Amino acid sequence: MLDWRAVDTVLLDMDGTLLDLHFDSYFWLEHLPIRYAQLHRLAPEDAREWLHQRIIQEQGTLNWYCLDYWSEQLGVDIPALKREVVDRIGFRPQVQHFLQRLRQRDMRSVIVTNAHRDSLSLKLQVTGLDTLVDAIICSHDFKLPKEDVRFWSLLQEVEPFNPDRTLLVDDSLAVLRSAERYGIAHLLSISRPDSQAPARSTDDFRAVDQFDELFKDGDHHDE
Repeated sequence: MLDWRAVDTVLLDMDGTLLDLHFDSYFWLEHLPIRYAQLHRLAPEDAREWLHQRIIQEQGTLNWYCLDYWSEQLGVDIPALKREVVDRIGFRPQVQHFLQRLRQRDMRSVIVTNAHRDSLSLKLQVTGLDTLVDAIICSHDFKLPKEDVRFWSLLQEVEPFNPDRTLLVDDSLAVLRSAERYGIAHLLSISRPDSQAPARSTDDFRAVDQFDELFKDGDHHDE
């Protein structure tokens, strides 16, 4: 499915790609509305509907991912509420094995995430993901989300990569389109980023569910 001889650098999204998106889906769609309703003395159904409408307004912007922004806007401590459901943070299938294979091939593996630093820190504490890759880049440091094509130029300044020999794996179709416009040659989506949700259409992008699908059985480079 992929010619690994044409790849030097692998850029990896975190939530929905390496980690199960179920944690984030559950937090924003279930846990936050319940706790917001309790804190503001609202009916849970009303809180859920209002939060959904409010949050969707920021989709595609850096605010969408910013815990400081939402803590201020909603009058709640979002990082503290996230820690209440920390047991739901987990890897997607075969991720550790996949990252190990990249190291065996001497490929540079870099997590490139829109996650806020507080959310990133929490997930690293739980998973130790930072020990499995070469570097982690947070888009908040550039003040631009990955959906903005200008992000990739800024990324290249701190993490040089050859777009023709780079693979980006990301569950966000908007991010993949942005990277495609920039010129990143190898693009891959995730068919089921949330383990508790059904598989979804990934439009014109190739997608995998299990990372081992990217390696041919018996490929001597794998071991």
